[in-house]
Amino acid sequence: MMRWGLLGLLTLSACGLDDTGNLLPSEQACPGATPHGAPLPEAPQGLADGRERFLVRYAAASTVDAPQVSFLGGQVRSVYQQVPALVARLSPREHAALASAPGVVGIEPDLPRYALGWPAVPPPALLRARSRTGHVDEYTPGLNRVQAPAVWDADHNGVLDDGAPTGEGIKVCIIDSGMDPGHPELKEAYLDGWDFVEGDAEPWDRTAQGQPGSGHGTHVAGIIAAQLGSDGQPGPGVHRHGVVGVAPGAKLLIARVLNTEGRAWLGDILSALDWCQRQGAHIASLSLGGPQPSPLEQAAFQTAEAHGMLVIAAAGNSGGALEYPAALPSVLAVGAVDADSARAPFSCQGGNLTLMAPGVDVRSSILTGTGAVSEVALGGTAHASRALFMAPSGHQTRPLVDCGEAHTARTCRGATCEGFVAYIQRSTVSLSDQLTHVMRQGATAALIANTRDEGGLPDLALDDWGPWVPAAVVSHSSGVQLRQRLGAEVDVTLHPSDYASLTGTSMATPHVAGVAALVWSRRPSLTAAQVRYLLVSAAKDLGPPGKDPEHGHGLVQAKASLDMLGTWP
Repeated sequence: MMRWGLLGLLTLSACGLDDTGNLLPSEQACPGATPHGAPLPEAPQGLADGRERFLVRYAAASTVDAPQVSFLGGQVRSVYQQVPALVARLSPREHAALASAPGVVGIEPDLPRYALGWPAVPPPALLRARSRTGHVDEYTPGLNRVQAPAVWDADHNGVLDDGAPTGEGIKVCIIDSGMDPGHPELKEAYLDGWDFVEGDAEPWDRTAQGQPGSGHGTHVAGIIAAQLGSDGQPGPGVHRHGVVGVAPGAKLLIARVLNTEGRAWLGDILSALDWCQRQGAHIASLSLGGPQPSPLEQAAFQTAEAHGMLVIAAAGNSGGALEYPAALPSVLAVGAVDADSARAPFSCQGGNLTLMAPGVDVRSSILTGTGAVSEVALGGTAHASRALFMAPSGHQTRPLVDCGEAHTARTCRGATCEGFVAYIQRSTVSLSDQLTHVMRQGATAALIANTRDEGGLPDLALDDWGPWVPAAVVSHSSGVQLRQRLGAEVDVTLHPSDYASLTGTSMATPHVAGVAALVWSRRPSLTAAQVRYLLVSAAKDLGPPGKDPEHGHGLVQAKASLDMLGTWP
């Protein structure tokens, strides 16, 4: 990620084209094609002073000795209250001295964890046309598939039913990238938060300098608790009140652990888990993970379970084995299904996979103004399109130029440094690289042609908030029509929006967290184990009969879970 900081340092000169319109190999890009001075990535904490991050575990709470670590020269970052451990930065000498100290039973490296959204481009089978949202436009297809409106708006009149469970009284702690405090969907739901990246009480998804993050945590938060009837900026063609969450009455505790590059330290995640418990969270939702296990991580999540918190985590997006912490037995692991309730091929699998939920093309809140709704027209004819996530809003009317697969900065036939709309064929080249290559040739907007017309348009994302040009993906059929009009003026407009449609097990996880909040709010005396039992027992079976490693117990169902609860004494 964050490739654009490096691009901003490139030396640019006047563009030179051969007689076919391609950039000459010896020439650089058009002047100003990529802005100078783009921010560099956040520097990872690490080896500048020879120290690295470690998790230090003790035999008992009474033996945890932070002053001793400091006396040896180590730098203590956190001391955990729920498990006898601390996280510290240690040099090799300090590590060796601490390993033999009284009460220390183990020292392990602090591990990286990552946001689990934006998987690789999904195969065409996933790209179905978006379902109609039923009687109320705020109700997303995913919301309906988990039966949330059937719980709190049984007559589908757009009004919460009196006395219906909405998640009221339940605290959901979101351990993620933080959130946008100004988003209209989330103001009422936000209760409290802490930033474990920057160490303050403002868990907002941005750097100290104001550079925005990905909006990952804001998207997760909206799936759980977006408010009915809020007035976010949707963009043209979208319902003016945006979306509603699975449990609009739940309160959100926000623990920011992911930096703006989508990276976290396990030590900070464990600190956040500790904080969630102290805040009285009923549920913790983690749309993040990593491939490496940790003994201390296992102990910490077991402790959270033992103390009565229901921990829900994303399975992962590699299509392989479950990521951690989802792979831990104490965690409810969530995989993703598509619009047909079939397992998404990117969704990880394994014996601890518990439930499935919608995770493809999920619409929710995003950092205000950073989403976009696209409009593409040529000769007065509109073409189906979807804005690339992280592409900026803006408007361009320029000639359409064929750039092929844009695998290098020499593929646009007819490029001009005065500006054009690049027509790009989707390929194995990353979207960010494709866009970079056409921008260096002078493109001021770009259209990505979908490779096949199996349903609707994919939700494609760039790697970061780089200095991109407005860009959108168009359907295969529209792409064919546009390509027949190369050289004609095409209008590309991206309208700013407070919402975006994204894909990943990150999006599936908060659906389950929201359903758990609904069930728990119906009977607050339930234990976490009882809530989990209800969700698992009432799930809609998918795949082979019974639990299986690809689908767990099946698709989470809110109404069915509450119906089952109604049979209990």
